[in-house]
Amino acid sequence: MNLHEYQAKQLLAAKGVSIPRGSVCYDPLEALIGARALKTDKVVLKAQVHSGGRGKAGGIRVLSMDDDIRGAAAEILGKRLVTNQTGPQGKPVSSLLVEEVLPIDREMYLGIVQDRNTGWVTIMSSPAGGVEIETLAREAPEKIFTVNVNPVRGLAQYQARGMAYQLSDDKVVAGQIEKIITVLYGLYVGLDCSLAEINPLIVSGDKVIALDAKMNLDENALFRHPEMEQWRDRSQEDRLELSARKDGLSYIRLDGDIGCIVNGAGLAMATLDLIALHGGMPANFLDVGGGAGEQVVADAMSILLDDRRVKCVFINIFGGILRCDVLARGVIKALNQFGVKIPVIARIEGTNIEEGRRLFEESGLPIEMIPSLDEAAKLVVQRAKAL
Repeated sequence: MNLHEYQAKQLLAAKGVSIPRGSVCYDPLEALIGARALKTDKVVLKAQVHSGGRGKAGGIRVLSMDDDIRGAAAEILGKRLVTNQTGPQGKPVSSLLVEEVLPIDREMYLGIVQDRNTGWVTIMSSPAGGVEIETLAREAPEKIFTVNVNPVRGLAQYQARGMAYQLSDDKVVAGQIEKIITVLYGLYVGLDCSLAEINPLIVSGDKVIALDAKMNLDENALFRHPEMEQWRDRSQEDRLELSARKDGLSYIRLDGDIGCIVNGAGLAMATLDLIALHGGMPANFLDVGGGAGEQVVADAMSILLDDRRVKCVFINIFGGILRCDVLARGVIKALNQFGVKIPVIARIEGTNIEEGRRLFEESGLPIEMIPSLDEAAKLVVQRAKAL
């Protein structure tokens, strides 16, 4: 679950981190009122979407009080912002953060992620802020400093202080950076984040201020933080993924045109790899699980059929607890309900296999049964390319 910039900043501010003055607005008039309330010469309008690269996409505007602030807000609100991170479908803008424009003496970067090789938390910082960390790592890796935090001991004060003095030799500034590192680490661990980032972290006069902030929460740990659910912005999430989550399905939308239904995460990953190996593009990851019933299978199939990009469906099931006849009934139910006649390639093995095959063969639907996994993957790619 991702947070908006203004939400991440609220969390930081509650822990004593300085942020720019501003307010969240949901219509152009509210944006104008919010700008006037700041009593400053310049303001910035920032589209609140779950994506970076907003400035290049026209989602950030710096304006003077003499400019048409209401008109500029109207141009941003309601549009779909397409950035290098959203894909061509973009993200809808339903709110703006209206903030004061601050003088910037220096820009820095501060971010926290988990090192998946060690399982330890890694804090990254750089005196070169305002750019993507991936670009910085590629073009100037010597400007990135890291600290690995022992998961048992946690962040030591000397680690935060050492990193702070790598960013500034000014005692006052370094002291503020040390506090911000400690706060950001506390939020990362306390909220079970997968990412916590301040970019840029700026020096403005004698203050260190979080000019932008980003936090992503681990979806699997949200049961420990029910209070954060109210901050979820469902307009920023894929509608099919939302529908799958409601049905208790493990579904991730991808960029291809071959819909996949598989039971078991490992088999699902292998299925995606096989499709790619034979030159195709999977439209999704969908694991119905080992104990799915007929209605769960029907719901899973319905999600695929609701995706207009899907040209054909690949069913790859090894039936153990999920019986092949239960699978067949669920698939047939969904296809009949939707009235869709797209090709379906099925490779099924396991419990009640003969009954499952009989149901598919007698359904009158365009379902081809292929016993070989490799041959089935080849065929589904061929069918997709022919359509």
